Order: sequence, then C-alpha cells, then structure tokens
Amino acid sequence: MNVKGVVFQPELIELMKAVLDEAAMTLPEAKRTSAMKAEIASHILACAAKGERDPVVLKMNALLAVVECSHYAHDVSPERRAV
Repeated sequence: MNVKGVVFQPELIELMKAVLDEAAMTLPEAKRTSAMKAEIASHILACAAKGERDPVVLKMNALLAVVECSHYAHDVSPERRAV
C-alpha cells in the first residue's frame, strides 16, 4: 500500500515506533537489521494508514507479512510467531 500523503498524529507515530521496537525484539538478533526494521515499519505504516490502531494487531500483521514473504520463516520459532 502506498502511504504517500497520509498524515499521522504524533501520538500514533509514537505508538508505531513502540510497535516497531517491540516487533524487532521478537526477531533473532542476527535478523534485526536496518533492512528488516524498514520492512516491518512499512507494514506497520500500511496497516495504520488503513485505520488500524491496536498495537497488538499492528505488530502481528507486520511480523506475519515479513515472515511469510521472506526467507526468514524458518528462523523464527513457533513461540515467537505467536505474538
């Protein structure tokens, strides 16, 4: 989803940053790269642009999107997938 032109309130930006930080911590340390964080952030932004505000849903959707469309799926334990 293209989030170009979408305006987010400061409170939502803080929420999305916290969700990103929390989501990144669920990944194996070796996978917590800038590129991976950018990918997670783009999914969080897209979900928020559609109106989602629940931090649990934002995190889960972003992680599922990244894990399912990447080669990292085998690196994430089932416990970590159940975020």
